[in-house]
Parts: sequence; structure tokens; C-alpha cells
Amino acid sequence: MREATTRGLGLAFAVAYAVFVGWLFVRQPQTIAQVTGGLSAAIGTYNVDAQALADGRRFFRNGQFVEARLAFARADPALRDAQTQFYIAYSFYRQGWGRLYHDDLLYTEGLAAIDRALALAPAGRLVVADPDLMMHTAEELKAELEAGVRRDASDFNPLRLLEVRK
Repeated sequence: MREATTRGLGLAFAVAYAVFVGWLFVRQPQTIAQVTGGLSAAIGTYNVDAQALADGRRFFRNGQFVEARLAFARADPALRDAQTQFYIAYSFYRQGWGRLYHDDLLYTEGLAAIDRALALAPAGRLVVADPDLMMHTAEELKAELEAGVRRDASDFNPLRLLEVRK
């Protein structure tokens, strides 16, 4: 092999490695699944596990929210699918909703999940066409989660007992 070819290949490898390290620094993935999922999403080959997603939806409809989140995490281990993140946020909302109070910890985790969903959605707009849900857009869900975390005078309104969980 000629010296110029060797130097060219070495330079290309060094640049590719620097880009990879820069990507790791910017994205800061926490697991190997997030690294591989992020790289496959960058080249357009990332797919969610359809069976795990279906299992998660079934658990979600049965009110088994912890199990649903585990199935959704199995379906989208790299946290790169907006719709799956929407369902995760919705499961935090459903589990944390109560007639007398809302669980702030679950609602806060739901806000983190819906923010991920909005960041992944094309043009920041996410609509889920699921007839079993009462909220179909990420904006509606985010507003409900933010209202549940916020403390104001409406928290002491006795008519709150008549609210319907969405």
C-alpha cells in the first residue's frame, strides 16, 4: 500500500472517531442500547420492537402501568421513538392521577418522558391516533402533567372530586 493511501485512511479513521466521541459527548447515552439505538437512528435504521410495544399497550389498557412501562422500555431501549415515549408519559399520568391528589414524583417522570417525545417528534408535533385515549396530542398530556405538579388555589376546590381521569 502506498504511503499516501495509508495516511488518507488514517486521517479518515481519526475524523470518524472524533465525530463519534463528539456525538457521545453531546448525547451522553447511559447504556449501550442507547448508543447503538442512537447510531442506528442517525442512519435511519432504528425500529421499535413491535411485540413489546403491543404488550405495553395491552398492559396500559388493563391499568398495569408499571408493567406497561417495562414493556415500552423493552420496545424502545434507546429512547428514540416519540410514540413510545408518549405512552410512557401517559402511563405515568394515569398511575399518578388521584381524585384527592396527584403524585408529583410520577408526574415529574411523566414530564421528562413527554419532553423526550416532543424532542423526537417531527417538527415538535406529536399526535397519537389511539381511540382508547382521551388525550391524543403531546401538548394536551404535557399541560395535564404540568397542571398536576403546579400548586394553586384550584387544588382546594371541592368540585375537583368530580374530575375525570383522561
